[in-house]
Amino acid sequence: MAAPEPWYLPVGDEVQVFEAARRARLPVLLKGPTGCGKTRFIEHMAWRLWGQPLVTVACHEDLTANDLVGRYLLSADSTVWTDGPLTRAVRTGAICYLDEVVEARKDTTVVIHPLTDHRRMLPIEKTGELLEAHPDFLLVISYNPGYQSSLKDLKPSTRQRFVSLEFNYPAVDVEATIVAHESGVDAAMAHRLATIGDKVRALREHGLTDGVSTRLLVYTGQLIAGGIAPRRACDIAITHAISDEPDVQQALADIVDVLLP
Repeated sequence: MAAPEPWYLPVGDEVQVFEAARRARLPVLLKGPTGCGKTRFIEHMAWRLWGQPLVTVACHEDLTANDLVGRYLLSADSTVWTDGPLTRAVRTGAICYLDEVVEARKDTTVVIHPLTDHRRMLPIEKTGELLEAHPDFLLVISYNPGYQSSLKDLKPSTRQRFVSLEFNYPAVDVEATIVAHESGVDAAMAHRLATIGDKVRALREHGLTDGVSTRLLVYTGQLIAGGIAPRRACDIAITHAISDEPDVQQALADIVDVLLP
């Protein structure tokens, strides 16, 4: 049974650009704040272009090259080579999606370099194999520039191997459509929640970097659709979810009070 299509509402030409990158076999960087739709977009494009699940790796500081490529594992009285997620994608022609790639160690991300230029090869040192990428293989990475620092940023030698698609939070009307579809609240409530999101993101002077994500607005809508009072849902999924600072929480509560009288 085929998996259902992951719903995604385009806000620009990102679908056309991604399709062109896939035809040219160009690796893609998805850049944007947390919860703005990067993962949903790649899930949608994997379904649309490949018709199969993508291979997703949640990057973290303990991720090693062996975790991506593979390792020998004990099996009965012998050792057996087991492909890692990157190698499986290279062999089968899937999308390999490295989510929040800057969280991985820099010596780990170097392993993707031969896959991101004209070679499209993956050297597997432990087996001596030089694996040529399947024609349909595509490498996609993402990161949130709002959290980057001198210690957690893409090296130029990595970044300049990718074409870049920049994502941001959508306009209020578009975000309202997304919230209504994903949460089940009516259009009027979805528009109020999207407006709250827009106002919260304007609170830069309070130290907020990304503000409230579209994901959190959907969570708020789902709580409301499940019977939680709107103000209480906002308190749970917005006010206390994005800050522990009392003055910031008060500023957020003031916005909710105005828009949810």
